[in-house]
Amino acid sequence: MKMTLDQMVALALSGGNHRKRPADEEHRIQCECVRWFRLQYPRLRGRLFAVPNGGRRDQTTAARLKAEGVVPGVADLILLKSNRDYGALLIEMKTAKGRQSESQKEWQKCLCADGEYQYVVCRSVDDFRNEVTNYLNNE
Repeated sequence: MKMTLDQMVALALSGGNHRKRPADEEHRIQCECVRWFRLQYPRLRGRLFAVPNGGRRDQTTAARLKAEGVVPGVADLILLKSNRDYGALLIEMKTAKGRQSESQKEWQKCLCADGEYQYVVCRSVDDFRNEVTNYLNNE
């Protein structure tokens, strides 16, 4: 059955009746977390940022990004604000069932070896709020 453009737009806006892929779920959670952070901590504008390290890319783009310094496994979000114990908070976003890749585990191990950074895995907006709030309250 062919759909008109209006029907496709209506289906997209309604959310359809299909199950969202896990990547979409992780994206949704991360967007909500960033939105909450920006509203809660406007004075820290620009200190929390995403690292667009994932996603599918053609070989040429992947090679260019690697040459520019892209590192496999880097956390999804970085909060560049030191507290009493750490220089920055590194946040890996996952769904409830999501698992870290081997490159993510390796990057975590490498960055946290000397205790300079705090690395957390957040699986929900509540996890994110708790981790960020606790981190920032440790001034």
